[in-house]
Amino acid sequence: MGNSYAGQLQSARFEEVLHSSIEASLRSSSLVPRPIFSQLYLEAEQQLSSLEGGSRVDNEEEEEEGEGGLDTNGPPNPYQLAPPPEGCCTMDGFCQAGKDLRLMSVCNEPLEVPAGFLLVGVKSPSLPDQLLVCAVDKRFLPDDSGHNALLGFSGNCVGCGRTGFCYFTEFSSHINLKLSTQPKKQKHLKCYLVRDAQGALTQGPAICWKGAEFRNRQASASANSGPVLPLLEGSGPLAAFSGEPGAPGLNLGIQMSAQQAGPTLASDQPPMAAAPGSRVFNGRDSPKHQQLAQSSLVMLARPSALGILSNSGPPKKRHKGWSPESPWAGDAGYVQGIVSRAKYEGAGVAQAGTVGPASVAFPVMGSGEPVSVPDNLLKICKAKPVIFKGHGNFPYLCGNLSDVVVSPLLHTCYQNSQSISRAYEQCGSSAVQPISEEMQLLLTVYYLVQLAADQVPLMEELEQIFLRSWRQSHLAEVRQCPQAPPQPYPAVPGPAAPVTSAQLPWLAGLAASSCNHSVHVIECASSLAEGLAEMFRLLVEGKLAKTNYVVIIHACRNAAIDSCIAVTGKYQARILSESLLSPSEYQRKVHCELATGRLDSLGAFFSALCPEGDIDVLLDKFHQETQGHISSSVTSPSVTNAVGLEVGGIPTCATDRQEPRGVRPSQLAVAQKLLSHVCSVADSSTRNLDLGSFGKVDFLVCVPPSEVTFQQTVAHVWRSGVLQELGLEQEPATRQRVERHVLKMDAEAPATFTAFLQRSRRSPHTLFVLVHDHAHWDLVSAVRNLYSQSDPCVGLVDRLLNCREVKEAPNIVTLHVTSFPYALQTQHTLISPYNEIHWPVPSGDGAGLYPESKKYFGLSEFIESTLSGHSLPLLRYDSSFEGMVTALGKRFPHLHSAVIRTLVLVQHYAAALMAARGLPKMKNHTSVETLEITRNLLSAPKQCPCGHGLMVLLRVPCSPLAAVAYERLAHVRARLALEEDFEIILGDPTAGITVGKHFVKRLKSWQKIEDAEWRPQTYLELEGLPCILIFSGMDPHGESLPRSLRYCDLRLISASCLARSALEQELGLAAYFVSSEDPAEQAARSEASGSGDGEKPSGSDNEDEEEAGPEAASLEAASPSEPGSPARREWSCSHDSASSSLSSRGSGTLVLQAPQCSLAKACRQPPIIFLPKLVYDMVTATDSSGLPKAASLLPSPSVMWTSSFRPLLNKTMTSTEQSLYYRQWTVPRPSHMDYGNRAEGCVDGFHPRRLLLSGPPQIGKTGAYLQFLSNLSRMLLRLTEVDVYDEEEINTGLWEEPEWHYTQLNDPWPDLELFRKIPFDYIIHDPKYEDASLICSHHQGVKSEDRGTQRTAEPPVRRRTARIRLSKYAAHNTYHHCGQCQHYLGSQPRYQLCESTLHAFAFSYSMLGEEIQLHFIIPKSKEHHFVFSQPGGQLESMRLPLVTDTSQECIKSPTFTPTTGRHEHGLFNLYHAMDGASHLHVLVVKEYEMAIYKKYWPNHIMLVLPSIFNSAGVGAAHFLIKELSYHNLELERSRQEELGIQPQDIWPFIVIADDSCVMWNVVDVDCSGEHGREFSWSERNVSLKHVLQHIEAAPNITHYALLGLHKWGGRARACEVREPFSRCHVHDFVLLNVDLTQNVQYNRNRFTCDDVDFNLRVHSAGLLVCRFNRFRVMKKQMAVGGRRAFHITSKVSDSSAAVVPAQYICAPDSKHTFLAAPAQLLLEKFLQHHSHRIFPLSLKNHGHPVLSVDCYLNLGPQVSVCYVSSRPHSVNISCSDLTFSGLLLYLCDSFVGPGFLKQFHFLKGATLCVICQDRNSLRQTVVRLELEDEWQFRLRDEFQTANAREDRPLFLLTGRHI
Repeated sequence: MGNSYAGQLQSARFEEVLHSSIEASLRSSSLVPRPIFSQLYLEAEQQLSSLEGGSRVDNEEEEEEGEGGLDTNGPPNPYQLAPPPEGCCTMDGFCQAGKDLRLMSVCNEPLEVPAGFLLVGVKSPSLPDQLLVCAVDKRFLPDDSGHNALLGFSGNCVGCGRTGFCYFTEFSSHINLKLSTQPKKQKHLKCYLVRDAQGALTQGPAICWKGAEFRNRQASASANSGPVLPLLEGSGPLAAFSGEPGAPGLNLGIQMSAQQAGPTLASDQPPMAAAPGSRVFNGRDSPKHQQLAQSSLVMLARPSALGILSNSGPPKKRHKGWSPESPWAGDAGYVQGIVSRAKYEGAGVAQAGTVGPASVAFPVMGSGEPVSVPDNLLKICKAKPVIFKGHGNFPYLCGNLSDVVVSPLLHTCYQNSQSISRAYEQCGSSAVQPISEEMQLLLTVYYLVQLAADQVPLMEELEQIFLRSWRQSHLAEVRQCPQAPPQPYPAVPGPAAPVTSAQLPWLAGLAASSCNHSVHVIECASSLAEGLAEMFRLLVEGKLAKTNYVVIIHACRNAAIDSCIAVTGKYQARILSESLLSPSEYQRKVHCELATGRLDSLGAFFSALCPEGDIDVLLDKFHQETQGHISSSVTSPSVTNAVGLEVGGIPTCATDRQEPRGVRPSQLAVAQKLLSHVCSVADSSTRNLDLGSFGKVDFLVCVPPSEVTFQQTVAHVWRSGVLQELGLEQEPATRQRVERHVLKMDAEAPATFTAFLQRSRRSPHTLFVLVHDHAHWDLVSAVRNLYSQSDPCVGLVDRLLNCREVKEAPNIVTLHVTSFPYALQTQHTLISPYNEIHWPVPSGDGAGLYPESKKYFGLSEFIESTLSGHSLPLLRYDSSFEGMVTALGKRFPHLHSAVIRTLVLVQHYAAALMAARGLPKMKNHTSVETLEITRNLLSAPKQCPCGHGLMVLLRVPCSPLAAVAYERLAHVRARLALEEDFEIILGDPTAGITVGKHFVKRLKSWQKIEDAEWRPQTYLELEGLPCILIFSGMDPHGESLPRSLRYCDLRLISASCLARSALEQELGLAAYFVSSEDPAEQAARSEASGSGDGEKPSGSDNEDEEEAGPEAASLEAASPSEPGSPARREWSCSHDSASSSLSSRGSGTLVLQAPQCSLAKACRQPPIIFLPKLVYDMVTATDSSGLPKAASLLPSPSVMWTSSFRPLLNKTMTSTEQSLYYRQWTVPRPSHMDYGNRAEGCVDGFHPRRLLLSGPPQIGKTGAYLQFLSNLSRMLLRLTEVDVYDEEEINTGLWEEPEWHYTQLNDPWPDLELFRKIPFDYIIHDPKYEDASLICSHHQGVKSEDRGTQRTAEPPVRRRTARIRLSKYAAHNTYHHCGQCQHYLGSQPRYQLCESTLHAFAFSYSMLGEEIQLHFIIPKSKEHHFVFSQPGGQLESMRLPLVTDTSQECIKSPTFTPTTGRHEHGLFNLYHAMDGASHLHVLVVKEYEMAIYKKYWPNHIMLVLPSIFNSAGVGAAHFLIKELSYHNLELERSRQEELGIQPQDIWPFIVIADDSCVMWNVVDVDCSGEHGREFSWSERNVSLKHVLQHIEAAPNITHYALLGLHKWGGRARACEVREPFSRCHVHDFVLLNVDLTQNVQYNRNRFTCDDVDFNLRVHSAGLLVCRFNRFRVMKKQMAVGGRRAFHITSKVSDSSAAVVPAQYICAPDSKHTFLAAPAQLLLEKFLQHHSHRIFPLSLKNHGHPVLSVDCYLNLGPQVSVCYVSSRPHSVNISCSDLTFSGLLLYLCDSFVGPGFLKQFHFLKGATLCVICQDRNSLRQTVVRLELEDEWQFRLRDEFQTANAREDRPLFLLTGRHI
């Protein structure tokens, strides 16, 4: 065997490897030398700075053929570029083809970048201020960590487009870099180029080339010149980094063999290049060292059979073909988890590893001869050995099975690592093979060897090692797989020679030879049973006392290997064996130990520690000595203060002013996001939630079975007032009424939940929100629950919330609320990822949602406080406590660690209390941390006038142990006579809070409660109470803690069986909102600190010590510590309080100052958390990306990873990205309630009405979802309401009453003869025309007292609206969904849409030029309204009914609705308005909006206007509608005439309706009064069907040209409803007789007032216009679309100045800025705002109006107009007595002649304005009308609209009357 270039083993090299390994091991000076194998697979953390001195060669230096090694320390070698080709461009910044490559030149040009290429900025030495642009294959560029760049180069020139540059040397010549040294891509490729918001190419992030220096090295000496890595001087972890382990790129295999064969580091410290667990579990290195080490984690080369890297030289041109043995460097993996319970971790395996015979899960699965477990094994070993089954068959075990634990975890880990991910299987590559069993076991040995003495192996850590090894072996296939996870990979190595079973035992022994007997390898000749027997023998003989792990291997040449690993180390075995217990087994074991009296031995040991005997004897002695005078000497100042205050008055305390309760901005934002998601569910095409059908909101909040959480939620609901806002309760609501809406998930929950379901069924129009608070609790499946009979509460959530009734109820929305959503984010979850709402983080988009006066302290903030530079770490551990626990664990192996830890901690608290009460010797029997806690607990009430104190949270998860702790501490407190100083509260989830009467009285005094029966029911109500809260329960249930919480003692939480959710919820107990300090307080404090007191220290590690009383001061004396002293710096580096607290104390002589309330201080600083050492290391350690390694744990015990082949979490991941990560890579276990939900990838498994709200603990989620309920209720009310215009008619009192009225008040229809006698009312009364010009007539004269003062100069800023509840006859927009109109909308079933049919017809207007073609889009369901030449053939006409039709189930008039910009908000759903009647409704849309309207309204007929009208106004739509309708009338008459029907019998009316008409009312008038015209009236809502059918049934209706409705107003006057009909203007909703109005056209150019203009045209033609005053139409206020869709902007793109109406007109041929708007719009807007510039005499001169011929243009509210028609036989007013102040001629035709104009009289100086299409027409009109005879013109009086010539401007000519 050996190592050739191809990677084949050779025996000579193998012997050299063995010899070198043994020799290096003998030379090693390290106590625990690490084998070189571990460097290949475990994380190697290296300092960049330590490698800068070594010789390096960049990738390109290795690539050059014929190049030798380059010494970068020497002068650069001269480099000569090849001469450029003749005739090519050699200019700097240009390529040889002459194309500009400079970034400043090509930044705005579109550059084609091939797939897989990136634009990169190149630095040219001749252009230091410029970047050149090129395209480079991203495979040859490094990732963000500086790794994974392929050697070589591949790029394209973006200038000339040349591709295929395979050498950077060639490319540098092409782009004219003109280098004097060898071209290197690392030196010249500087940064990525990105597009900014404007699309310009700009400089982006720099390219990270730092990883290149680690990738390759070239040996500068010969092969035998010395060891590969120099042995370092000195010791310590940093010294281990000075060399690069396993330096890749060595030329000679013998050097690598020698390196790998033995240890390479001469250090007294254990090496740091270890697996992640070395810091996660043990934290052996200081935080400072950890932080330094984490800056560069390097993954070394892929292993071969012996971990040998063979490479005879660097490759030539990597992309052409490279050596498969090329070494690489990769990123280190994250810690993925800790050892979990076998119940949860073993896939498909029953519980294993439990204590007793039942715990041995595999004897029944064994094979071969049995192995007997020796007697007294536990007594001999002081711990139960844990045997992990590995490969092959496991033998039977018999004998003393209770002293051994067998677990399948390792076997499962091996199986998972051999299952190839589906993502890689899809590649179809046959080369993708799992890692071999031999390599798995060898890597396991390497992993165990590098573990330190206080570390515990982690299965997921080992799994990641297997993953990295496999990825290195198959990286080529992984790169080719498009579905591979997005993981940065290093360069591709070659295939590895497999490890054979014959080599395995020797290699494992070789790896374990240098670990100082920590790992012992036993090779079995016959079977695995032989090795197990040998291990038991060695254990009994005591020969494995220093061995932590025993690896047993049975390897045969022709058979699969058998293996197992036994953990025999006392520390590791205890933790692992206890971690394999399920929660129920853990509780039973502790209860058994308490019940059998096993604690007596531990109590006796504690008694022996006391110098004067039993501690209880000392307590009794102290009690007897102080019993006589305890009342006078022990009464605390707080008690005195409280009693005195009851008599003397009100105390002064900073915390007396309660903070105002309110909803924080972040809660409002989250509530709005929840509402938005609910609206999204309702808006989705699935129609799973019809918000429009609900008018009320009800809710039920489900909480865990914790009495405190239940009362806490009830208090939240009660204070929020949400019940009153939802209309569920009348004010004031009692707590008993509130409790009906909060459900505690206990045994009584099913009955309450059934009543809730019944209530939801009885109220289908009420939306019920089912809030599942603390949703990560109890996710056990009700179907697969094994404990359903013993504990009926288990699986209750699944049984109730996931029942069929909840899932199918259309009016129930389920909202899961949790801080730890991971178990609800699996592949089988019921919650869609689109229905997740994540709390905004302060550092991201939610930065503005958090006020500066409040800062949230969560897990990340607590971890941040442990970093160097923070003077007060909030996370700490107690080393003295941990040391005692470890010692006692070895002394009492039969006791569970939780029992030992609990009793030790209680003993520490008892000793600390005794020391505080005058027994200083007891300080030696406690820890500094516990002393600090108890001292501040006792001294804090003395510093507040009110006696406010601190809360100490003592977390005891096991309830029996919590009871023991409570009884013991209560006994100690009683014997020390401290009952009045602080309270001890047992926090049992199943019970309420019990507080002594004295403390209840104090709480009532502080909170000003007068209720005699009041008792605290939540922990929040204990604010300010000095107490120790013993918080029990395996998991917190969402209880909130008060602001007075100062210490969170978590030293008793389990350190070995935590998942991410369990760990975070324990630390979440201390989450806190911290208030910033008052400026006045800051000034006072700075004043006090600067008072010249030199004795008082200016800083302290614990701020509470500054106000410590004399008793606390007597406990210790230490030297003063100045600011910045080593004592203070020591605290920030080590968070072990025993090593730092005492050294940083202030002076023993304290200067008294004004006391400060401890509660006030607590509001400004978060609590201090004490953790077990193992948990502390797990929490504070971070991976290479900076992510806390605790975040990479298994997210929840109820889920499992889908595969070992998964990417790793990243620090930059958002909450949404983490959710998607867990949804892809986790699946629920069989016991999880989501287990049977759906198959992977089946989106149908998502429940549409289920949402998930996640946010940090104690941040305000309850307030957020209560605010959401209020917002939802208001929105539902808002959905049933609409804002309609509520305005009175204008211009009603300005004119004298006309002589004629319609006197028949009770007529349902107008009498034709009477109606003809009524004069036409020219005045506009519609309020929307408040800013329009008045129209004068001879019938109506202005009242004398109102002349000149009628109109205000400025229109109102905002039109008045009223909020009206929608009736059942309302028109709706696209947001309305109900079961009744689904068929109408075409959403269910979805109709197959037909292609658009084309119908062409010719317009008679010559101005339109050629024929205009319109397009109809007709759905299949509406084809019956049309006539086709044949089915599916040419459209011929639209069917019209007969005048004589009297059907009550259809509407005869087709309805046309022109619309723009309102595809969502337009009221096109007329199903309810028409009351289900058959009708024809056509939407008239512009061509560019056709697709969007079709998307939202798929079942509506659409008339698409030609593209030439895309920029036209509403006049064009009205014009085309009318012309189309008349053309269709002619077609229908021709068609039906063939059927014998007379042409006059065809229905001639159409309806033209605005898209904002929402409801219709009718006024019922009662004229039964005694006097003639006295009447009363009432108003009611009716359907549009009723309105139209009533109007269509009017007699002689075909004699009316135009019919309309009155505009609704909430303040209708008697005069408005007195007359049933009026002859006046009609707007918004009209019935148009297209037959009578054949010769009257809408002005197709108009944008505004086109209806007024058309009304005047119709009247002047002698036709009747009738308004039905008793029918009223409501118009909805809309903020989008309509006229707002037209924006007038400048054509100059870079002009940012606003365009004002004065700029709409300019002089011809001027340099005025042209505008991007239609000319007609500019003209109308200019005349509206600046007509006084053209008609100065008309301003406020209503007696002399402007004469407007054949048109009505709005000249503004201060100018009146008089309309006349030039058509023959037209109806005009008599103008003989009027003198006009101006004349307006707008596009006048041939009917206007000189004689027509001469009959009018004008004031001297009156103004003329002539408007024409072009300048020639303007001059021709002046000549034709002989205007120069009476009007004077000047050249400067000619103007045009501010349009470019191609936009066809309008031209104006003004003149003055002579």
